[in-house]
Amino acid sequence: MPALLLERTHGRYVISTDSDRLDRELIHRYLSQDAYWAKGRPRATSDRAIDHSHLVIGAYDSDGAQVAFARMVTDLATWAWLCDVFVVPDHQGTGLGSALVGAIVEHPDVAHIKRQFLATADAHSLYAKFGYTSLDDPSRWMHRSPAS
Repeated sequence: MPALLLERTHGRYVISTDSDRLDRELIHRYLSQDAYWAKGRPRATSDRAIDHSHLVIGAYDSDGAQVAFARMVTDLATWAWLCDVFVVPDHQGTGLGSALVGAIVEHPDVAHIKRQFLATADAHSLYAKFGYTSLDDPSRWMHRSPAS
């Protein structure tokens, strides 16, 4: 089931969940070259991640160029993972990151989900504005990283 299509504005930007608008080359380039969590990620992996995420969102400047991105992986009932959030450097400091995160976490497909997670090394204050906190008991959480 595709995500409900929503658009909103933030100043000169349009924030949209229309996956057809995504500039996949820009997304891959930013993630694989600039994002500390995804450096070296192959293009096929970026495309597969987008294709299999329920909710993807982009922000577009007044000329139509994509300048920000985020995606939400979810079962639409009990669990959601916010990831790959970025704003290209020339558009940082405009409040666009907050507007983008607000738009995705308030989206009707995921707003009701009680367990929403993310990982960040440097943007805790941004996500705290939307109710994200550190894990109550991180000792209960595990992860698996299969050998390549």
